[in-house]
Amino acid sequence: MQEARNTGARRPIYLDYQATTPCDPRVVDAMMPYFTERFGNPHSRNHVYGWETEEAVELARGQVAAIIGGAAREIVFTSGATESNNLALKGVAGTYKERKNHLVTVITEHKCVLESCRRLEEEGWRVTYLPVQSNGLIELADLEAAITAETALVSVMAVNNEIGVIQPLAEVGAVCRRRGVLFHTDAAQAVGKIPLDVEAMNIDLMSISGHKVYGPKGIGALYVRRRPRVRLRAQIDGGGQERGMRSGTLAPALCVGMGEACRIAAGELAVESSRLAGLRDRLLASLRDGLPDVQVNGDLVRRIPGNLSVSFPFVDGSGLIAAMKEIAVSAGSACSSGSLEPSYVLRALGVDAEMAFASLRIGLGRFTTEEDVDHAVRHIIEAVNALREESPLWQMHCEGIDIKSIEWVEH
Repeated sequence: MQEARNTGARRPIYLDYQATTPCDPRVVDAMMPYFTERFGNPHSRNHVYGWETEEAVELARGQVAAIIGGAAREIVFTSGATESNNLALKGVAGTYKERKNHLVTVITEHKCVLESCRRLEEEGWRVTYLPVQSNGLIELADLEAAITAETALVSVMAVNNEIGVIQPLAEVGAVCRRRGVLFHTDAAQAVGKIPLDVEAMNIDLMSISGHKVYGPKGIGALYVRRRPRVRLRAQIDGGGQERGMRSGTLAPALCVGMGEACRIAAGELAVESSRLAGLRDRLLASLRDGLPDVQVNGDLVRRIPGNLSVSFPFVDGSGLIAAMKEIAVSAGSACSSGSLEPSYVLRALGVDAEMAFASLRIGLGRFTTEEDVDHAVRHIIEAVNALREESPLWQMHCEGIDIKSIEWVEH
């Protein structure tokens, strides 16, 4: 797996599992028949080709529902979490626009939630963006204060895609249920990584992604509560598939792959969580042993086991990723990796721009080994030390000079 096609060069070790996950071979095996002999349209109900793919899709729907404690008929298949988030926010807004005009979300949400909110603001909706504490978590008191009689929906991400922190979903759900507002959560980074229960957590809408849970890309789902029933205005018009909420012919192979991925993840969650927590702790301890001044971004306890966001003071951020030739990591969200701006998530935590630029998001996953972690640590330490040796600020810091106290003179 590590050999680059046509070049013979060794591929970097993959440590970017929050960006995407490789398809589990068991998932691929389950999908393959639905590309070839079982190719029917699941909406064709007049012959066996349609019947067998419809049956497979419904089995997958139940598997997705099972991992979050929902019912199969509450799962709407989409093209991915971005579409699910758009459908949840805009669908609720379309339903409630004559009665309410206010949404509440969090400043560190995924771009597709923030951009959907901005689009709704252009259409006359008011949006409250909750701040986060320095550990990345919201204050429940801020949520309570933000909800008004005009609030239709609260959208709080289950697990942040950059810093991996887990928001208090059950507590948020309790507040929303008590105040009579709908609760949506973007759980793309949470499904298969932490236990989720839409009933216990009072979740009304949940966005799920296939490719974050070792399934295929191009498939996702939106959980839509039936009791009490949540109504959404469809964003795609057509043949009325998915109970009228998302028209378009489903791709049976992708649905089957997502279902199988959820089934596997549910069965292996406890063991895998323990293994990944051990690898993450090994990684962080080794970095701290080998480097002074390693800063962890976000709460270290309320965090998924496979995520570590770390900053290295006095390192040139533009050179950090470039120096990582042997490992595949990112500086933040894959959706914003081409941006020249520092991570808005880290900035929301109070991390200054220089530290935000000098940060790595390290994602561990199902196929990460101890050897991968140990190799990555050696590579990161080597790169950081090399960059610090070139930094006059690092030399001043080592001499005990308070960099922030210096008054720089412009020429």
